Amino acid sequence: MNVYYNDKDRFVVRWLRNLLAAGYLPQGDVDDRPIEEVEANDVRGYTQCHFFAGLGGWALALQRAGWPADQPVWTGSCPCQPFSSAGKRQGTIDKRHLWPEWFRLITQCLPPTVFGEQVASPAGRTWLATVRTEMETLGYAFGAADLCAAGVGAPHIRQRLWFVVSGLANTESKNRSIPIQSRGSQQTSIKSRGSSKTYDNEWSGCDWIPCRDGKTRPIEPGTLPLVNGIPFRMGRLRAYGNAIVPAVGAMFVKAYMEI
Repeated sequence: MNVYYNDKDRFVVRWLRNLLAAGYLPQGDVDDRPIEEVEANDVRGYTQCHFFAGLGGWALALQRAGWPADQPVWTGSCPCQPFSSAGKRQGTIDKRHLWPEWFRLITQCLPPTVFGEQVASPAGRTWLATVRTEMETLGYAFGAADLCAAGVGAPHIRQRLWFVVSGLANTESKNRSIPIQSRGSQQTSIKSRGSSKTYDNEWSGCDWIPCRDGKTRPIEPGTLPLVNGIPFRMGRLRAYGNAIVPAVGAMFVKAYMEI
């Protein structure tokens, strides 16, 4: 299996290479150029191509879902900042709106299956409608679901729009939608004692911090509030914020594989 990872964030790329070296992700080539500089010939010949790769969440999701190593697939989570309710909400005029660049490569290479994800805001839904329209013009079938991390037992919401497109043998078909349905996740044991909670799953080691609204919220162990002396903290927070939740991605991929 030939795997291609692309991300322009140098801090994240170093982290990604460390994960590859440690054997946590499928081995592959890491390209740290902006996607605007990537050409079709650069990615032809790869079985998996992960754009906006971040920490490799999509590669891990495919691995967890049991995606066949020899089955070609592309993935990508385009930057959410232009469409997030917490940002400047500049939408398609934001320079971080990079769907057109990814669509350019998809148009030129026509991968058989593409998975993606976007923030579940009103602007994100409009973005997704554009993606669906443009992918269907290429003859792809389209399916999507609105899923949250809590659905797989995570101690946070992280609501996201997940989509998949696949090539059709009959491009004149009137029904080009894929009926994706979410599948049940493993039960999660949750114990609440004031600000102390226990999650009997992969989030069991999270730290909890008290917030000004009186609630406590989970964070990655070792990710402390902003203070001097914590190296690379902002880079870590940026990487976490842009990452997908692989457990949700794996559930979505499994649902697609079942149909």
